[in-house]
Amino acid sequence: MRLANKVSIITGAAQGIGQATALKFAQEGAKVVVCDMNQAGVDAVVNQIREAKGEAVGYAVDVTKPDTINAMVKGVMEKYGRIDTLVNNAGIVMDSTLKKMTEAQFDKVIDVNLKGVFNCTKAVVDIMLEQKSGAILITSSIVGLFGNFGQTNYAATKFGVIGMAKTWTRELGRKGIRVNCVCPGFIATSILKDMPADVIKSMEERVPMARLGKPEEIANTYAFLASDEASYISGATIEVTGGLTL
Repeated sequence: MRLANKVSIITGAAQGIGQATALKFAQEGAKVVVCDMNQAGVDAVVNQIREAKGEAVGYAVDVTKPDTINAMVKGVMEKYGRIDTLVNNAGIVMDSTLKKMTEAQFDKVIDVNLKGVFNCTKAVVDIMLEQKSGAILITSSIVGLFGNFGQTNYAATKFGVIGMAKTWTRELGRKGIRVNCVCPGFIATSILKDMPADVIKSMEERVPMARLGKPEEIANTYAFLASDEASYISGATIEVTGGLTL
């Protein structure tokens, strides 16, 4: 198993890509720390992992509130004594055109998607520095490479985390810490459940592979990047899009 005994924190892990990543990491032998604001969702994912004979603990974490992050990190260190991987996956969308976007919409997405990544990484960096090892993984987006209509706030955050990852790669690499971003394309998660069928079809038609991605396909990428197989990959921005950006 590629992640045997690696202690791995995953934010936004109650559903979608985060849930798939938590399950994949557990299958690969990691001790998984399931984090999300949704306590019921956290409990459900922890139970899924345990029922499959994996190891997991869960915490209700709001990435905009450092006290909840610090409490989780304290609990993880008391239980396991180390942190090997942080997957910064928590994120939200509050879409609107520039003309109609409110300051509250802009600020909320920045607070979760951008500052939340800073908050979580700041909470574990001293631990990883002392260990002289660690993998920090961040969910960006193709929107963080090319922008998107109606997503000023979201695009700003997804561009921003790429910049932070490249900066942290330069700062932390000599201490054995790797930092990488993954940019998903159109992924079939619950966020699409209310979209009309014709919109989904048009999305599929834009992808050279003629289908939406699966959350598990993003999770597989994270598992590789967290493993020792990716020991010389740092500062990378990896698209998992089915060729959408070509």
